[in-house]
Amino acid sequence: MRDHFEIRDGDLAGRIGRLTVPRAGVTVETPALLPVVNPNIDTISPAKLESEFGAEILITNSYIIKKNDHLREEALDVGLHEMLDFDGAIMTDSGSFQLAEYGEIDTTTAEILQFQHDIGTDIATPVDIPTPPDVDREQAEEDLKITKQAIADAEAVDTGEMLVNAPVQGSTYPDLREEAGRHAYESALDVFPVGAVVPMMNAYRYGDMVDAVAAAKRGLGVDAPVHLFGAGHPMMLALAVALGCDLFDSAAYALYARDGRYLTVRGTEHLEDLEYLPCTCPICTEYSPDELRAKGEKTQEKLLAEHNLHVTFAELRRIKQAIRDGDLMELVEERARSHPAMLDGYRALLDHVDQLEREDPASKGAFFYVSNESAHRPEVARHHARMDRLTAEGNVLLTEGGIPSGDEFDDAWRVVPPFGPFPRALSETYPLTAEVPERLDRDAYEQAARGVARLVEENPDATFTLAHGDWPESALSAVPDTVAVESLEEVTEKLAETAKSDASTGAEDE
Repeated sequence: MRDHFEIRDGDLAGRIGRLTVPRAGVTVETPALLPVVNPNIDTISPAKLESEFGAEILITNSYIIKKNDHLREEALDVGLHEMLDFDGAIMTDSGSFQLAEYGEIDTTTAEILQFQHDIGTDIATPVDIPTPPDVDREQAEEDLKITKQAIADAEAVDTGEMLVNAPVQGSTYPDLREEAGRHAYESALDVFPVGAVVPMMNAYRYGDMVDAVAAAKRGLGVDAPVHLFGAGHPMMLALAVALGCDLFDSAAYALYARDGRYLTVRGTEHLEDLEYLPCTCPICTEYSPDELRAKGEKTQEKLLAEHNLHVTFAELRRIKQAIRDGDLMELVEERARSHPAMLDGYRALLDHVDQLEREDPASKGAFFYVSNESAHRPEVARHHARMDRLTAEGNVLLTEGGIPSGDEFDDAWRVVPPFGPFPRALSETYPLTAEVPERLDRDAYEQAARGVARLVEENPDATFTLAHGDWPESALSAVPDTVAVESLEEVTEKLAETAKSDASTGAEDE
């Protein structure tokens, strides 16, 4: 177990944690945003990031500092914290980004780690190879060997109390990502960034991003603090936290502001297109779009950057509360409706439902069925597995309600889409207390049918009758042939006709 990271609460694979950063003498609550500070550009001062936005940790680039004579001498002379005027934890990058952009840098892992230590870095980074998406496998494997060597080189450096990142690469090959995660976790290093995902996010490939992170998480232990490098847009934070990411660095707040772009939890707007500001942060309550546009270029950039940070920090607070309340999935579903690519990411998340289920708490406060994707949530998979531990005997009625055509049953279980069958005694237990709309989609019925099929398979000596409320054919076709199937609507009509006939016969007898 890594004693510098403590998990305090969780929902799905997301968690609220405490990352102890000994060299800084601080403990950072996660999920946490690390605003990117360019040492050459003062958009928002680190002191303001700390005092006004509550930033507990930030990230800057040690390679840029090392290559600039003035910055290097100042950092070595007074230390990084005093140079930036920041009391929280400071992570530094190594130049790997420059390596990915320009093809080469003139430093090694040992050299840059020593420099990071000398300037007072709290969490340092070795020189890994950020392999972009879709490269051929041979290149991905060769680059991963270099990253693994960088981790080994980092282990050999005496870093004292300074924490060190162990990057997880592997391009878009899930098996390489998993292998890289396992290798990094087995090292003596401390924090685990999943790298080279920025090109996927820039191309709105959120499904591929989810698959890459899920694969890395399979290799990493639960106690590993995970940093998603370059992921700072508020729209995707809930999805990334649900996957189990704890740290996010964002240059988006400044880069987008420089381009006149305004961040929201539903996407990005251009200031020039806005007639109203859909936000209640200090910037948006003080200024109108016209007033922002009337500001000089530098002032507008600064104010937009502040708004972008306010909305990003607010989203992280919203995510933490969702984890506390046990409804992180509801927030992820809500964000998934903001963009088709986000919906791809959400559906990719559900492809890893078994992986999520292993960390998802067994009981929560609420389950709101709000889309067909809700039928594939971890709670549904867990319910189906839970039923395997129960035994059904004799002639068993599985019913959505109403009156079946016969009453010669040894037991009666309820059937509720999307969960399927369960003993009535469990009706008031989570997640069977879910709020479900009256007009359900096919996925809900089909999942319920799979639950019926699984129950039948696990109890071959029992016989079953399913009394359903007009299930679609796609669901009924998934019910085993050995199950007697009745439509409650048809049964009700027959009973009504029988009652009417009996009443008519009685009147004639009189």
